[in-house]
Amino acid sequence: MMKKVVIVGGGWAGSAAALAARNTGCEVELFERADMLLGTGLVGGIMRNNGRFTATEEMIAMGGGELFEICDACARHKNIEFPGHKHASLYDVSTIEPAVRRALLAAGVKIHLMARINDVIVEDGKIIKVIAGVLHKDEEIEAYGDGFVDASGTAGPQGNCMKYGNGCAMCIYRCPTFGPRFSIAAKAGVKEIIGEKADGTLGAMSGSCKLHKDSLAPEVREELERTGVCVIAVPPHLQKSMESLGQKACQQYALKEFAENIVLLDTGHAKLMSAYYPLELLRQIPGCANARFEDPYAGGIGNSMRYFGMLPRDNALQVQSLKNVFCAGEKAGLLVGHTEAIVTGTLAGHNAARLVLGLEPIQISPELACGDAIAYVNEKMKTKAGLTKKYTFSGSVYFERMKNKNLYSTNVEEIKKKVIQTNMRGIFAKRFD
Repeated sequence: MMKKVVIVGGGWAGSAAALAARNTGCEVELFERADMLLGTGLVGGIMRNNGRFTATEEMIAMGGGELFEICDACARHKNIEFPGHKHASLYDVSTIEPAVRRALLAAGVKIHLMARINDVIVEDGKIIKVIAGVLHKDEEIEAYGDGFVDASGTAGPQGNCMKYGNGCAMCIYRCPTFGPRFSIAAKAGVKEIIGEKADGTLGAMSGSCKLHKDSLAPEVREELERTGVCVIAVPPHLQKSMESLGQKACQQYALKEFAENIVLLDTGHAKLMSAYYPLELLRQIPGCANARFEDPYAGGIGNSMRYFGMLPRDNALQVQSLKNVFCAGEKAGLLVGHTEAIVTGTLAGHNAARLVLGLEPIQISPELACGDAIAYVNEKMKTKAGLTKKYTFSGSVYFERMKNKNLYSTNVEEIKKKVIQTNMRGIFAKRFD
């Protein structure tokens, strides 16, 4: 009988895990509580900026590049620059989810949408079954599995946004509609880890909003669609403080340029690189007199709160104290971004498949940025100071480490050569059936 891997959570991490596990030859079943895949990827869009270029090319060379290639194919703009960031690509948020869903279905992944897990069955330190409720239907889906990946994220629910943020801002997570995230590992008894801000309060706020492009001045729209970027100087009396930028999950954007300017990126929406912006202030900025938020709908008062439910794990992304469960995306730690989610999802899905097929899980070589990041974040999360930081290939703490360790490169042939030297070429493309 074919071995089965069950994935819980259909964001970038869960989608990558499903594809990686399926590519080994295992049967794969994916559960997503909402009506679409990709989670924050539905309103995100920034790829290949700074060290994410290196990580992307490493994954392509390791055989785990299909989702990155889909992002490239859906890009509205390539090789753009904005403050603190170079050679970025911006995928179109209106076309990316159907493209990813088609890829998973074509690979043979069984997808359950609007199916929120509400219970797990555990035997001898293993999860053997998950039970999902189907939205608006008086029915349940039971799915037995040999291996599992918890990619359920760390955002919300509304209670955390009320307590630690500025209230429910009606973001893309849509907790009131589809219910809060559900961690199968936590349900199985694993104690989750909570991230902190520098001031000791818990969680972190999502780092960007989306504006209706048509609500902006014609000259702003024209520049966005022509170049992908529009930077508008903010009058001094309307500028946000640098301290306010410290609340964000996306610390790579905690630069003075993002306090002194409105930075807009064209991902189909106009992506506003600020956690939130009071609407009465935003509408006083040139070009934004009629501005209206697309995500979150209440982007004038706040944004989603994240990093409340990470899991203790090893560098193969196996969850501690569970024999057959791996974690990916934000569940795997304080890694921020779509690229980071795809990297951890690919490793977690591949390793879940290896485990159920009787093979040893692997770690990505620490000589590669992808492997070093996974190990470094795991190490830092064991310290109180480390829990106050956020880590990403694209800036802040980890990008500086990449540069210091000579892990950052934009030379594709050089990156491929390094992957070959670490004996990891094509590792995620190997089938075992």
